[in-house]
Amino acid sequence: MSLTDDTLPLLQDLIRNGCVNNLTADSGQEERNARTLEQFFEGTDVTVERYEPHPGRVSVAFTLEGTDPSAESLTLLGHTDVVPVDEDKWSVDPFGGEIKDGRVFGRGATDMLYITAAMAAAVRDVARGGRPKGTLTFVGCADEEARGGLGAKWLADNASFSWDNCLSEEGGSHLPAADGSDALVVVVGEKGAGQRRLTVHGDAGHGSAPFGRDMAVAKIGEVARRIATIEPEVRSDDIWEGYVRAWKFDPDTEQALLSGEGYEAFGQLEGYSHAMSHLTISPTVLRAGEAINVLPSVAWMELDIRPLPGQTQEEIDDLLREALGDLADDVEITHLITEPGSVSPTSGPLFDAIVDTFDEFFPGVPVVPTIAAGGSDLRFARRKGGVGYGFALHGRDETLGSVLGELHSHDESVAVEDVDLTVRAYRSLVRRFVGA
Repeated sequence: MSLTDDTLPLLQDLIRNGCVNNLTADSGQEERNARTLEQFFEGTDVTVERYEPHPGRVSVAFTLEGTDPSAESLTLLGHTDVVPVDEDKWSVDPFGGEIKDGRVFGRGATDMLYITAAMAAAVRDVARGGRPKGTLTFVGCADEEARGGLGAKWLADNASFSWDNCLSEEGGSHLPAADGSDALVVVVGEKGAGQRRLTVHGDAGHGSAPFGRDMAVAKIGEVARRIATIEPEVRSDDIWEGYVRAWKFDPDTEQALLSGEGYEAFGQLEGYSHAMSHLTISPTVLRAGEAINVLPSVAWMELDIRPLPGQTQEEIDDLLREALGDLADDVEITHLITEPGSVSPTSGPLFDAIVDTFDEFFPGVPVVPTIAAGGSDLRFARRKGGVGYGFALHGRDETLGSVLGELHSHDESVAVEDVDLTVRAYRSLVRRFVGA
Protein backbone atom coordinates (compact mmCIF):
# COMPACT_ATOMS: atom_id res chain seq x y z
CA MET A 1 0.00 0.00 0.00
CA SER A 2 1.36 3.43 -0.95
CA LEU A 3 1.47 6.46 1.33
CA THR A 4 -1.28 8.04 -0.77
CA ASP A 5 -3.47 4.98 -0.24
CA ASP A 6 -3.12 5.66 3.50
CA THR A 7 -3.62 9.40 3.21
CA LEU A 8 -6.78 9.66 1.10
CA PRO A 9 -9.07 7.66 3.43
CA LEU A 10 -7.70 9.58 6.42
CA LEU A 11 -8.40 12.88 4.65
CA GLN A 12 -11.95 11.77 3.91
CA ASP A 13 -12.50 10.79 7.56
CA LEU A 14 -11.18 14.13 8.80
CA ILE A 15 -13.57 15.96 6.46
CA ARG A 16 -16.52 13.80 7.49
CA ASN A 17 -15.95 14.51 11.17
CA GLY A 18 -17.04 18.09 10.48
CA CYS A 19 -15.07 19.89 13.19
CA VAL A 20 -16.56 23.30 12.41
CA ASN A 21 -15.11 26.21 14.36
CA ASN A 22 -17.53 29.13 14.49
CA LEU A 23 -15.20 31.12 16.79
CA THR A 24 -17.06 30.14 19.96
CA ALA A 25 -15.48 28.04 22.71
CA ASP A 26 -17.99 25.19 22.43
CA SER A 27 -17.70 24.79 18.66
CA GLY A 28 -15.05 22.80 16.80
CA GLN A 29 -15.24 19.65 18.90
CA GLU A 30 -11.91 18.55 17.46
CA GLU A 31 -12.03 15.54 19.78
CA ARG A 32 -13.59 13.74 16.80
CA ASN A 33 -10.56 14.31 14.59
CA ALA A 34 -8.22 13.64 17.52
CA ARG A 35 -9.89 10.26 17.99
CA THR A 36 -9.57 9.51 14.25
CA LEU A 37 -5.85 10.33 14.36
CA GLU A 38 -5.32 8.20 17.46
CA GLN A 39 -6.95 5.26 15.68
CA PHE A 40 -4.73 5.92 12.66
CA PHE A 41 -1.60 5.56 14.82
CA GLU A 42 -2.75 2.44 16.69
CA GLY A 43 -0.10 -0.29 16.71
CA THR A 44 2.83 2.10 16.26
CA ASP A 45 5.52 2.95 18.79
CA VAL A 46 4.64 6.63 19.24
CA THR A 47 4.09 8.60 22.42
CA VAL A 48 0.59 10.11 22.40
CA GLU A 49 -0.29 13.24 24.39
CA ARG A 50 -3.82 14.67 24.49
CA TYR A 51 -4.51 18.28 25.43
CA GLU A 52 -8.02 19.53 26.22
CA PRO A 53 -8.11 23.12 27.53
CA HIS A 54 -11.90 23.26 27.01
CA PRO A 55 -14.37 20.35 26.76
CA GLY A 56 -14.17 18.82 23.29
CA ARG A 57 -11.38 21.11 22.07
CA VAL A 58 -8.73 18.40 21.83
CA SER A 59 -5.27 18.69 20.33
CA VAL A 60 -3.15 15.56 20.13
CA ALA A 61 0.61 15.09 19.66
CA PHE A 62 2.36 11.96 18.38
CA THR A 63 6.10 11.84 19.09
CA LEU A 64 8.90 9.53 17.98
CA GLU A 65 11.91 10.13 20.20
CA GLY A 66 15.16 10.42 18.25
CA THR A 67 18.18 8.25 18.84
CA ASP A 68 20.55 11.24 18.92
CA PRO A 69 19.72 13.95 21.51
CA SER A 70 21.98 16.40 19.68
CA ALA A 71 20.17 16.01 16.32
CA GLU A 72 17.68 18.56 15.02
CA SER A 73 14.04 17.92 15.95
CA LEU A 74 11.09 18.43 13.62
CA THR A 75 7.48 19.23 14.54
CA LEU A 76 4.61 19.11 12.05
CA LEU A 77 1.63 21.30 12.99
CA GLY A 78 -1.57 20.24 11.26
CA HIS A 79 -4.82 21.84 12.37
CA THR A 80 -8.00 19.77 12.56
CA ASP A 81 -10.75 22.43 12.70
CA VAL A 82 -12.51 23.96 9.70
CA VAL A 83 -14.57 27.08 9.04
CA PRO A 84 -18.39 27.07 8.70
CA VAL A 85 -20.18 26.46 5.41
CA ASP A 86 -23.18 27.88 3.58
CA GLU A 87 -24.57 24.51 2.50
CA ASP A 88 -27.01 26.00 -0.02
CA LYS A 89 -24.03 27.25 -2.05
CA TRP A 90 -22.37 23.82 -2.32
CA SER A 91 -23.04 21.38 -5.17
CA VAL A 92 -21.75 18.46 -3.07
CA ASP A 93 -22.03 17.46 0.57
CA PRO A 94 -19.49 19.74 2.30
CA PHE A 95 -18.76 16.98 4.81
CA GLY A 96 -18.94 14.04 2.43
CA GLY A 97 -15.28 13.77 1.44
CA GLU A 98 -16.41 12.82 -2.06
CA ILE A 99 -13.79 12.11 -4.73
CA LYS A 100 -14.75 13.05 -8.27
CA ASP A 101 -12.91 14.29 -11.34
CA GLY A 102 -9.58 13.73 -9.60
CA ARG A 103 -10.37 15.97 -6.62
CA VAL A 104 -11.39 15.46 -2.98
CA PHE A 105 -14.31 17.74 -2.03
CA GLY A 106 -15.20 18.97 1.43
CA ARG A 107 -14.83 21.76 3.95
CA GLY A 108 -11.20 21.87 4.98
CA ALA A 109 -9.97 19.78 2.07
CA THR A 110 -7.40 22.47 1.24
CA ASP A 111 -7.41 24.38 4.55
CA MET A 112 -5.63 22.30 5.77
CA LEU A 113 -6.83 18.72 6.18
CA TYR A 114 -4.95 17.31 3.17
CA ILE A 115 -1.69 18.54 4.72
CA THR A 116 -2.71 17.28 8.16
CA ALA A 117 -3.46 13.85 6.70
CA ALA A 118 -0.19 13.84 4.76
CA MET A 119 1.77 14.73 7.90
CA ALA A 120 0.12 11.90 9.82
CA ALA A 121 0.77 9.37 7.06
CA ALA A 122 4.42 10.38 6.72
CA VAL A 123 5.03 10.17 10.49
CA ARG A 124 3.24 6.83 10.80
CA ASP A 125 5.39 5.50 7.97
CA VAL A 126 8.51 6.52 9.90
CA ALA A 127 7.14 4.95 13.10
CA ARG A 128 6.65 1.63 11.35
CA GLY A 129 10.30 1.59 10.34
CA GLY A 130 11.96 2.44 13.67
CA ARG A 131 13.20 5.56 15.40
CA PRO A 132 14.62 8.57 13.56
CA LYS A 133 17.89 10.22 14.46
CA GLY A 134 16.17 13.45 15.49
CA THR A 135 12.90 13.62 17.44
CA LEU A 136 9.85 13.79 15.19
CA THR A 137 6.44 15.07 16.34
CA PHE A 138 3.11 15.45 14.55
CA VAL A 139 0.44 17.57 16.23
CA GLY A 140 -3.24 17.71 15.31
CA CYS A 141 -4.02 21.22 16.56
CA ALA A 142 -7.45 22.46 17.56
CA ASP A 143 -8.79 26.00 17.12
CA GLU A 144 -6.46 27.33 14.43
CA GLU A 145 -9.33 29.08 12.65
CA ALA A 146 -9.98 31.19 15.78
CA ARG A 147 -6.30 32.18 16.10
CA GLY A 148 -5.33 29.26 18.34
CA GLY A 149 -6.47 30.35 21.77
CA LEU A 150 -7.63 26.79 22.53
CA GLY A 151 -5.05 25.27 20.21
CA ALA A 152 -1.48 26.22 19.30
CA LYS A 153 -1.44 29.32 21.50
CA TRP A 154 -2.39 27.20 24.50
CA LEU A 155 0.01 24.44 23.45
CA ALA A 156 2.90 26.91 23.23
CA ASP A 157 2.42 27.64 26.93
CA ASN A 158 1.62 24.13 28.16
CA ALA A 159 2.81 21.34 25.84
CA SER A 160 6.18 19.61 26.07
CA PHE A 161 7.08 19.01 22.42
CA SER A 162 9.75 21.00 20.56
CA TRP A 163 9.01 24.22 18.67
CA ASP A 164 12.54 24.59 17.26
CA ASN A 165 11.75 23.50 13.67
CA CYS A 166 8.11 23.54 12.56
CA LEU A 167 6.17 23.02 9.34
CA SER A 168 2.53 23.81 8.66
CA GLU A 169 0.34 25.32 5.92
CA GLU A 170 0.73 26.31 2.99
CA GLY A 171 3.41 26.11 0.30
CA GLY A 172 4.58 24.32 -2.80
CA SER A 173 2.23 25.95 -5.30
CA HIS A 174 3.55 27.51 -8.50
CA LEU A 175 3.97 31.09 -9.67
CA PRO A 176 2.70 31.76 -13.21
CA ALA A 177 5.82 33.61 -14.39
CA ALA A 178 5.33 35.95 -17.33
CA ASP A 179 7.71 33.98 -19.56
CA GLY A 180 6.02 30.64 -18.84
CA SER A 181 8.77 29.34 -16.59
CA ASP A 182 8.13 27.75 -13.22
CA ALA A 183 8.79 28.82 -9.63
CA LEU A 184 7.76 27.22 -6.33
CA VAL A 185 6.46 29.12 -3.32
CA VAL A 186 7.56 28.56 0.27
CA VAL A 187 5.86 30.55 3.04
CA VAL A 188 8.47 31.98 5.42
CA GLY A 189 6.35 34.41 7.43
CA GLU A 190 2.95 35.91 8.02
CA LYS A 191 1.31 39.19 8.79
CA GLY A 192 0.20 40.06 12.29
CA ALA A 193 -3.04 41.43 13.72
CA GLY A 194 -3.93 45.00 14.64
CA GLN A 195 -7.67 44.76 15.17
CA ARG A 196 -9.33 48.01 16.27
CA ARG A 197 -12.72 49.23 17.40
CA LEU A 198 -13.46 52.90 16.69
CA THR A 199 -16.23 54.33 18.88
CA VAL A 200 -18.04 57.68 18.62
CA HIS A 201 -20.68 59.27 20.82
CA GLY A 202 -23.62 61.53 20.02
CA ASP A 203 -26.91 62.78 21.40
CA ALA A 204 -29.65 60.36 22.38
CA GLY A 205 -33.21 61.35 21.54
CA HIS A 206 -36.46 60.53 19.82
CA GLY A 207 -36.20 59.68 16.15
CA SER A 208 -39.03 62.07 15.38
CA ALA A 209 -37.01 65.14 16.41
CA PRO A 210 -33.48 64.95 14.99
CA PHE A 211 -32.94 68.69 14.48
CA GLY A 212 -29.83 70.01 16.23
CA ARG A 213 -28.74 66.60 17.45
CA ASP A 214 -25.13 65.39 17.30
CA MET A 215 -25.82 62.15 15.44
CA ALA A 216 -23.56 59.22 16.24
CA VAL A 217 -24.63 57.41 13.06
CA ALA A 218 -23.63 60.34 10.84
CA LYS A 219 -20.36 60.67 12.71
CA ILE A 220 -19.42 56.99 12.37
CA GLY A 221 -20.26 57.23 8.66
CA GLU A 222 -17.73 60.02 8.27
CA VAL A 223 -15.19 58.02 10.28
CA ALA A 224 -15.70 55.08 7.92
CA ARG A 225 -15.26 57.31 4.88
CA ARG A 226 -11.98 58.73 6.18
CA ILE A 227 -10.61 55.33 7.15
CA ALA A 228 -11.39 54.05 3.65
CA THR A 229 -9.13 56.72 2.15
CA ILE A 230 -6.01 55.39 3.90
CA GLU A 231 -3.43 54.15 1.41
CA PRO A 232 -0.40 52.72 3.26
CA GLU A 233 2.89 52.83 1.39
CA VAL A 234 4.48 49.73 -0.11
CA ARG A 235 6.88 48.09 2.31
CA SER A 236 9.78 46.85 0.19
CA ASP A 237 12.24 44.26 1.47
CA ASP A 238 14.21 41.28 0.14
CA ILE A 239 11.17 39.00 0.23
CA TRP A 240 8.94 41.40 -1.71
CA GLU A 241 11.64 42.21 -4.24
CA GLY A 242 12.43 38.52 -4.76
CA TYR A 243 8.74 37.75 -5.26
CA VAL A 244 8.33 40.48 -7.87
CA ARG A 245 11.46 39.45 -9.78
CA ALA A 246 10.39 35.79 -9.79
CA TRP A 247 7.48 36.77 -12.05
CA LYS A 248 9.94 37.82 -14.78
CA PHE A 249 7.97 40.85 -15.93
CA ASP A 250 9.43 43.35 -18.35
CA PRO A 251 11.72 45.96 -16.69
CA ASP A 252 9.14 48.76 -16.64
CA THR A 253 6.45 46.58 -15.05
CA GLU A 254 8.93 45.21 -12.53
CA GLN A 255 10.06 48.67 -11.50
CA ALA A 256 6.48 49.89 -11.14
CA LEU A 257 5.61 46.95 -8.90
CA LEU A 258 8.69 47.46 -6.74
CA SER A 259 7.44 51.03 -6.27
CA GLY A 260 3.96 49.85 -5.28
CA GLU A 261 2.09 50.46 -8.53
CA GLY A 262 0.50 48.38 -11.29
CA TYR A 263 -0.70 45.40 -9.23
CA GLU A 264 -3.09 44.37 -11.97
CA ALA A 265 -0.06 42.74 -13.61
CA PHE A 266 -0.39 39.95 -11.02
CA GLY A 267 -3.77 38.94 -12.41
CA GLN A 268 -5.53 36.53 -10.03
CA LEU A 269 -2.92 37.32 -7.37
CA GLU A 270 -3.44 41.11 -7.48
CA GLY A 271 -5.11 41.26 -4.05
CA TYR A 272 -2.74 38.80 -2.40
CA SER A 273 0.32 40.56 -3.77
CA HIS A 274 -0.92 43.92 -2.54
CA ALA A 275 -1.55 42.44 0.92
CA MET A 276 1.90 40.88 0.95
CA SER A 277 3.52 44.28 0.48
CA HIS A 278 1.25 46.61 2.45
CA LEU A 279 -0.32 47.04 5.83
CA THR A 280 -4.02 46.43 5.10
CA ILE A 281 -7.07 47.99 6.78
CA SER A 282 -10.49 46.43 6.20
CA PRO A 283 -13.66 47.87 7.80
CA THR A 284 -15.68 44.73 8.61
CA VAL A 285 -18.24 45.51 11.34
CA LEU A 286 -20.49 48.55 11.90
CA ARG A 287 -22.96 48.89 14.78
CA ALA A 288 -25.35 51.59 16.02
CA GLY A 289 -28.79 51.66 17.58
CA GLU A 290 -31.46 49.11 18.42
CA ALA A 291 -34.88 50.71 17.90
CA ILE A 292 -35.87 52.56 14.72
CA ASN A 293 -37.44 55.44 16.69
CA VAL A 294 -34.43 56.12 18.95
CA LEU A 295 -31.37 58.18 18.05
CA PRO A 296 -28.43 56.08 19.27
CA SER A 297 -25.85 57.83 21.42
CA VAL A 298 -23.07 55.37 20.56
CA ALA A 299 -21.82 53.93 17.27
CA TRP A 300 -18.76 51.88 16.50
CA MET A 301 -16.94 50.10 13.74
CA GLU A 302 -14.34 47.35 13.76
CA LEU A 303 -11.30 47.11 11.54
CA ASP A 304 -9.40 43.98 10.51
CA ILE A 305 -5.88 45.37 10.25
CA ARG A 306 -2.92 43.20 9.21
CA PRO A 307 0.60 44.60 9.79
CA LEU A 308 3.67 43.19 8.10
CA PRO A 309 6.56 41.84 10.17
CA GLY A 310 8.30 44.80 11.80
CA GLN A 311 5.32 47.16 11.68
CA THR A 312 4.17 48.24 15.15
CA GLN A 313 0.81 48.87 16.80
CA GLU A 314 1.90 52.47 17.41
CA GLU A 315 2.37 52.95 13.67
CA ILE A 316 -1.17 51.71 13.12
CA ASP A 317 -2.66 54.14 15.65
CA ASP A 318 -0.70 57.04 14.14
CA LEU A 319 -2.01 56.16 10.69
CA LEU A 320 -5.62 56.03 11.93
CA ARG A 321 -5.38 59.34 13.78
CA GLU A 322 -3.82 61.04 10.77
CA ALA A 323 -6.71 59.88 8.59
CA LEU A 324 -9.31 60.95 11.16
CA GLY A 325 -7.90 64.47 11.19
CA ASP A 326 -10.11 66.90 13.12
CA LEU A 327 -12.30 63.99 14.26
CA ALA A 328 -9.43 62.21 16.01
CA ASP A 329 -10.27 63.62 19.46
CA ASP A 330 -13.90 62.47 19.10
CA VAL A 331 -12.99 58.84 18.31
CA GLU A 332 -12.06 56.24 20.92
CA ILE A 333 -9.56 53.73 19.53
CA THR A 334 -9.71 50.35 21.29
CA HIS A 335 -7.20 47.59 20.64
CA LEU A 336 -8.77 44.15 20.12
CA ILE A 337 -6.57 41.23 19.00
CA THR A 338 -3.04 42.50 18.40
CA GLU A 339 -0.11 40.36 17.36
CA PRO A 340 3.16 41.17 15.60
CA GLY A 341 3.95 39.76 12.19
CA SER A 342 6.61 37.08 12.13
CA VAL A 343 9.16 35.78 9.66
CA SER A 344 11.77 33.01 9.55
CA PRO A 345 15.13 33.18 7.77
CA THR A 346 15.55 32.09 4.17
CA SER A 347 18.52 29.96 5.13
CA GLY A 348 19.36 27.35 7.74
CA PRO A 349 18.90 23.57 8.05
CA LEU A 350 15.11 23.38 7.70
CA PHE A 351 14.83 25.93 4.91
CA ASP A 352 17.64 24.19 3.04
CA ALA A 353 15.88 20.84 3.47
CA ILE A 354 12.71 22.35 1.96
CA VAL A 355 14.64 23.66 -1.05
CA ASP A 356 16.35 20.28 -1.56
CA THR A 357 13.01 18.47 -1.32
CA PHE A 358 11.41 20.75 -3.88
CA ASP A 359 14.38 20.15 -6.17
CA GLU A 360 13.87 16.40 -5.88
CA PHE A 361 10.34 16.69 -7.30
CA PHE A 362 10.81 19.71 -9.60
CA PRO A 363 14.52 19.77 -10.52
CA GLY A 364 16.04 23.18 -11.14
CA VAL A 365 12.89 25.14 -10.33
CA PRO A 366 13.65 28.25 -8.22
CA VAL A 367 12.09 28.60 -4.78
CA VAL A 368 10.40 31.92 -3.91
CA PRO A 369 9.86 32.94 -0.26
CA THR A 370 6.53 34.66 0.45
CA ILE A 371 4.64 36.20 3.35
CA ALA A 372 1.14 34.90 4.12
CA ALA A 373 -1.59 37.52 4.34
CA GLY A 374 -3.48 35.48 6.95
CA GLY A 375 -2.36 33.72 10.10
CA SER A 376 -1.18 30.21 10.94
CA ASP A 377 0.01 28.24 13.94
CA LEU A 378 3.62 28.82 12.86
CA ARG A 379 3.74 32.22 14.53
CA PHE A 380 3.81 30.53 17.93
CA ALA A 381 6.93 28.59 16.95
CA ARG A 382 8.65 31.80 15.89
CA ARG A 383 7.70 33.52 19.16
CA LYS A 384 9.35 30.70 21.07
CA GLY A 385 12.58 31.19 19.13
CA GLY A 386 12.03 28.47 16.55
CA VAL A 387 11.60 28.63 12.79
CA GLY A 388 8.41 27.85 10.91
CA TYR A 389 7.63 27.37 7.23
CA GLY A 390 4.55 26.62 5.16
CA PHE A 391 5.19 23.40 3.26
CA ALA A 392 3.17 21.27 0.85
CA LEU A 393 3.56 20.37 -2.83
CA HIS A 394 1.25 20.85 -5.81
CA GLY A 395 1.13 19.78 -9.42
CA ARG A 396 2.50 22.11 -12.06
CA ASP A 397 -0.94 23.46 -12.97
CA GLU A 398 -1.81 24.49 -9.40
CA THR A 399 -0.76 28.11 -9.07
CA LEU A 400 -0.58 30.10 -5.88
CA GLY A 401 -3.75 31.85 -7.01
CA SER A 402 -5.70 28.67 -7.62
CA VAL A 403 -4.73 27.24 -4.23
CA LEU A 404 -5.58 30.44 -2.35
CA GLY A 405 -8.88 30.51 -4.23
CA GLU A 406 -9.90 27.24 -2.57
CA LEU A 407 -9.50 28.53 0.98
CA HIS A 408 -12.89 28.93 2.73
CA SER A 409 -14.63 28.69 -0.66
CA HIS A 410 -17.85 26.97 -1.69
CA ASP A 411 -17.11 23.48 -3.12
CA GLU A 412 -13.65 23.57 -1.55
CA SER A 413 -11.49 20.77 -2.93
CA VAL A 414 -7.94 19.52 -3.38
CA ALA A 415 -6.48 17.55 -6.27
CA VAL A 416 -5.67 13.90 -5.57
CA GLU A 417 -2.36 14.60 -7.33
CA ASP A 418 -1.58 17.24 -4.71
CA VAL A 419 -2.38 14.86 -1.88
CA ASP A 420 0.04 12.37 -3.42
CA LEU A 421 2.77 14.95 -4.00
CA THR A 422 2.40 16.42 -0.51
CA VAL A 423 2.61 13.13 1.40
CA ARG A 424 5.60 12.01 -0.66
CA ALA A 425 7.28 15.38 -0.17
CA TYR A 426 6.74 15.21 3.59
CA ARG A 427 8.13 11.70 3.68
CA SER A 428 11.20 12.82 1.74
CA LEU A 429 11.78 15.91 3.86
CA VAL A 430 11.42 13.93 7.10
CA ARG A 431 14.05 11.44 5.91
CA ARG A 432 16.32 14.28 4.91
CA PHE A 433 15.95 16.33 8.09
CA VAL A 434 15.69 13.88 10.99
CA GLY A 435 17.41 10.90 9.43
CA ALA A 436 14.39 8.61 9.31
